[in-house]
Amino acid sequence: MSKTVRIALDVMGGDSGAPVVIAGADLARERHPDASFILFGDEAIAGPILSRHPKLAAVSRISHTDVAIKMDDKPSQALRYGRKVSSMWQAVDAVRTGDADVVVSAGNTGALMAMAKVNLKSMTGIERPAIAAMWPTMRGESIVLDVGATIGADAQQLVDFAVMGGAMARIVFDIERPTVGLLNIGVEEMKGVESIREAGQHLKAANYPDIDYRGFVESDDIGKGTVDVVVTEGFSGNIALKAAEGTARQIGAYLRAAMNRTWRAKLGYLLAKPAFDALKEKMDPRKVNGGVFLGLNGIVVKSHGGTDAEGFASAIDVGHEMVRYALLEKITAGLSHAGAARQLAVANEVSES
Repeated sequence: MSKTVRIALDVMGGDSGAPVVIAGADLARERHPDASFILFGDEAIAGPILSRHPKLAAVSRISHTDVAIKMDDKPSQALRYGRKVSSMWQAVDAVRTGDADVVVSAGNTGALMAMAKVNLKSMTGIERPAIAAMWPTMRGESIVLDVGATIGADAQQLVDFAVMGGAMARIVFDIERPTVGLLNIGVEEMKGVESIREAGQHLKAANYPDIDYRGFVESDDIGKGTVDVVVTEGFSGNIALKAAEGTARQIGAYLRAAMNRTWRAKLGYLLAKPAFDALKEKMDPRKVNGGVFLGLNGIVVKSHGGTDAEGFASAIDVGHEMVRYALLEKITAGLSHAGAARQLAVANEVSES
């Protein structure tokens, strides 16, 4: 990898497109002087905006295309008309060709996953990729995957998610052997569907050197930060993510209503403002923006479509970190360990029979 982290941006992606993407890139540039950017999008739109950020312009170039993927497109539709010509496809393709080290997009999640899978292909041994999200907890942060890429995962796929999530955790949290738990309806070994029980038995028996498997965790353990990595399949993971985001907004609305109810409440708010500011900072979704697509031959980061410049900069931060600390190499090493463990388990079964 070159000393410069080369970041491809889908300028046309997201609810706001170029204004947010370029402003976010400028914020990220301040934090990462080793970064350069390729902006894929309509030059007539992106050019004037980029000119208002001269320091960013000095480390960026625009690759023109006027085809943008719509936020409500189905993945199949996006592939039909956007293959090779859209800003999203070309940004992903820059990673495949080696022109960029990572791609960041706030565009249509389904379309981005479809284009990434077609263009970059899955890593050897990975049947389905996963989306890993950062999750604020009482202990700091955890990683939760999958939050929407794979609906219904078998035991082997859950084990792969654990390995990939562990690799990401070693980078993000700078710990040698992150703790991992399987999301379940209870912590007892007999609970849950067969795929979860089977994955748990494998992770417990294999004793992988790169992850510390702690067994099953329940949904309230996510917010507690019981483990560094929470593994689930995409259906339940996406529901958990949306429920948590909705609950955070609900609590915020309740607090605002309560603080404005009486003059005493308003006075109490003023006295407790530093505490409320700290709470707001902790619950700010922009600070943990950026889902990483794991299991592909390239690094793809998905930003929330409706985020602002600060949130998009956070997604770029995640991508920069994944490149700088060699996510793909760590996943490959983890999968190699997992493959060796599986072969040993099969050999033991054969010998016992």
